[in-house]
Amino acid sequence: MQPIRPVVWVPDSPVSLVPGHVRMIDQTLLPVELRYIDTVSTETIWQAIRTLQVRGAPAIGIAAAMGVAAAAQEHRHTDLAGVKAAVERAADYLATSRPTAVNLFWALERMRSTARAIPNNVTPANASEQLVREAVAIRDEDAAMCRAIGRHGVALLHDDITVLTHCNAGALATAEFGTALAPIYTAHERGWRISVYSDETRPLLQGSRLTAWELTQAGIPTTVICDNMAAQVMKEQRVQAVLVGADRIAANGDAANKIGTYGVALLARAHNIPFYVLAPTSTLDPKTPDGSAIPIEERMAEEVIHGFGRITAPETVHVYSPAFDVTPAELITAIVCETGVLKPDYRKSIAAAVKASKCHQF
Repeated sequence: MQPIRPVVWVPDSPVSLVPGHVRMIDQTLLPVELRYIDTVSTETIWQAIRTLQVRGAPAIGIAAAMGVAAAAQEHRHTDLAGVKAAVERAADYLATSRPTAVNLFWALERMRSTARAIPNNVTPANASEQLVREAVAIRDEDAAMCRAIGRHGVALLHDDITVLTHCNAGALATAEFGTALAPIYTAHERGWRISVYSDETRPLLQGSRLTAWELTQAGIPTTVICDNMAAQVMKEQRVQAVLVGADRIAANGDAANKIGTYGVALLARAHNIPFYVLAPTSTLDPKTPDGSAIPIEERMAEEVIHGFGRITAPETVHVYSPAFDVTPAELITAIVCETGVLKPDYRKSIAAAVKASKCHQF
């Protein structure tokens, strides 16, 4: 199948990566329109992350890394000190875009570390190209990790299966291929009969707008349901597994994901359905002891009461709109990373995965 790549670096010529620009799919327009944002502006990339034009923890990290690279490129005709200063400024700025996805901060720290390690005898032009190559490497490594997650995750499934997913943890949320959707794509490539119930995922409908769009593009049978229909679908034994992504996984296995995931996990436990969290090791956060320490972003009231242009509540009403919730580790059957399938005790298995991961060298 043709891969969906939501964030890429586009060189201006086939000879060198520099000069070039960042190209992002504007996900706020899907499924009606497929439009790209082409930019070298860190401000535009910050805005794209903040307004969910680019979203999904890995894709946010990739976009931020490329935003830092673009800032370095802008200073390639100055001096090395100017390039390194631009990297620090851009990283600090992009870190303020969204608080929950740990991939954002991991990618920015990796770009900072790369810049700081550049020797003083390197020209600013070569330094900027090194930083662009590092950002592209982050994207390419994520694509490889998603493929590995697919290979490990498909071992938890079988032919002729229906799964349920929440929000979008597919190609649009990553470099390509996805995390929670990676085993689905892998099963489809193997010729297995696999179908999906996609939670609509209110209030911004990432499940119906994005997951259903990309699965339909791939020819995978998909049924959209409202979030409050999941219990009935499970009661009717229509699904045999739940696959979700994560924006941050604490050291004890508590996992933050799009709001509503915790409820799905409770329903899965009540109906004796396995609940799997799939994410790259860059999403593991060993510095956060448990879910209570994960910062939860609160979104604007307009996203709830002005959903897609229609007023659905009194404009003066109070609105509480956390973007994420935290699923306790005891509700998670397994966590799937590119290193393999992690089982309880999660403190031990996550610590081992972090130790084996290239992502935690920075």
